[in-house]
Amino acid sequence: MADDKGKDAAMQMAEDARQAEWDAVSFTAEMFKGNFRWDLLAPFPAQPAEDKKIGDEYMEKVREVLEKNVDPFKIDADGEYPKEALQALAAIGLFGMKIPKEYGGLGMSVTNYARVLGMVGSYCSNTVTYLSAHQSIGVPQPLKEFGTEEQKKKWLPLLAAGQISAFALTEPDVGSDPARMVTYATPSEDGKYYTLNGDKLWCTNGMDELTTLIVVLAKTPDKVLPNGRAIPQISAFVVETNMPGVERVRRCRFMGLRGIANGALTFKDVKVPAENLIGKPGMGLKIALSTLNVGRLGLPAAGLGAGMAYIDDCQWWTTSRVQWGQSVGKHQSISKKIANYAASLFSMKSMVYMTCAFADKKNADIRLEAAAAKYYCSETLWKMLDDYVQVRGGRGYETALSLYERGDRPCGLEMTLRDMRIGRIFEGSSEVMHLIMAREALDTHFKLVMPIMMPKPGQKEGKVSLIMKAASFYMTWLPKVFMPAGSPSARKLNGANRSHLAFAAKTCKKLARNLFFTMAKFGPKMEYEQLILGNFVDIGTDLFVMAATLSYADHMLSENPADETPQELADLFCREARKRIEGNFKAVKSNHNRSYKKVAALLMDGKLGWLANGSMNPIPPKYRDYEKNDYDHPAGRFVAPPEKPKKEKK
Repeated sequence: MADDKGKDAAMQMAEDARQAEWDAVSFTAEMFKGNFRWDLLAPFPAQPAEDKKIGDEYMEKVREVLEKNVDPFKIDADGEYPKEALQALAAIGLFGMKIPKEYGGLGMSVTNYARVLGMVGSYCSNTVTYLSAHQSIGVPQPLKEFGTEEQKKKWLPLLAAGQISAFALTEPDVGSDPARMVTYATPSEDGKYYTLNGDKLWCTNGMDELTTLIVVLAKTPDKVLPNGRAIPQISAFVVETNMPGVERVRRCRFMGLRGIANGALTFKDVKVPAENLIGKPGMGLKIALSTLNVGRLGLPAAGLGAGMAYIDDCQWWTTSRVQWGQSVGKHQSISKKIANYAASLFSMKSMVYMTCAFADKKNADIRLEAAAAKYYCSETLWKMLDDYVQVRGGRGYETALSLYERGDRPCGLEMTLRDMRIGRIFEGSSEVMHLIMAREALDTHFKLVMPIMMPKPGQKEGKVSLIMKAASFYMTWLPKVFMPAGSPSARKLNGANRSHLAFAAKTCKKLARNLFFTMAKFGPKMEYEQLILGNFVDIGTDLFVMAATLSYADHMLSENPADETPQELADLFCREARKRIEGNFKAVKSNHNRSYKKVAALLMDGKLGWLANGSMNPIPPKYRDYEKNDYDHPAGRFVAPPEKPKKEKK
């Protein structure tokens, strides 16, 4: 029962935080409803020449500063990012790329910002993490969207000049479940300040001495409705790191990104002025989710850059390395890997620049597209890098410095593999992306059906009225998703790629009706079918990437008709995507999901311990003295969790 209450509270909090209405059209949202809006993607929204020129010139300046001041291999080996390097980055405005010019920033377009992050990401993952955490989820973006003019004038010029910011949401026992948050901000009686108490974990940039401002999410007093129902509130604050009670407790070390200043922070009786509240009380999660709609584009842009970094090396290695009488790239098992690497990279580029163009033009709601880009690019890049390590063999597993020191051409592949593994976890894990996208994909049906099946307390509209409204919609909508799809026009594409485009248009109708009938089958229990929802999300993601890739190929061919490479890349990618789509449709109907649940339960119940017989705990005995939530542990990671504020008796 307690678990059910906790789950319901978490689901309700997430539901209240999401944007309820769609401000503008979304290609992906329409696709989940069976509408293939090719007109939104074609012609491809290419970057304007003037804006591209700005990006080109700035990227040359960034290249020079990086090569002069940043040694990615030394940072990885030492586990420290030089202060002087950060100052050099700040001197050319890299920490103010997205900050408007009137506040001292560069005021870059989203597309140019993504291009810069891509180039930086191709060179040094630690550097791109500093920049992205600061501008994509740190203080600048929430202030731009929700801050007052006074807040913007006070803080944005400082951040544009090189002071670094961070974002603090995660807690020791709280991952993606904000309902369990225990950090509290208690308002003073006179309303002039909040007293902040709690612990935050994995705060990227939080441990750097140049970090002066942090967005902290904390619980504030519940909002009590007229019927007595208490609604939990999470609010967002700008906390200055020099405030008394703010303590940088311990730096965290990771598999990759060894130079980032990520760590655990403690807030003990920190008095935060009321004017540091971003937005209104209770808007914290909404601010975080809205910030991530555009902020999430930083990670796929950086991932795109990481993938681009190895095209030259791949061409050199697969032609110069000879095995069994011929170049390794001519062996079929290798050619498959490198061909898919190239086609996948083309698809990532198409998707990222398409979504960035939407963000720049502000003519589309990109919450689904941004989530899809983050999910697809991080998963795809990991597969690409893993495959290329296999292609390079021992020289893929060996470090760049080791290769260099014994006279081989250095390659940073093993470092990039370690660094970019976090992409599947950062800013919402792939599993969380599945849930977020599934909720948005089902939005139309949720609005119509859920008030009937699971009415909320105080719901005004009667059941009969709701049933009539739903029936009216489905009588019109259902026949449409069974009708043949139109034939989208793309004159520059060859026959194979036009066939892929027709397949995408036809399949989005199949996706919409299958999603509807599956929801009808499971009803309210659909939320438990996370693997099936994931299958649908994967289908929708592949259809979006197919459409973006075909649009980009068509655009490139219009620019240079003699270059046939976009045709080949798009064709191969779409062939692979269609295989995945077919597999996911089959998995919805025939799967082993119940077996997964049974075996997982056996493990969780301790019935599979015998599998470990004959093994040893890899943690030496001297490190085994820690128990969960042991706040008296000698490491002294965190202060004891603050007591929940007591409700005053009326």
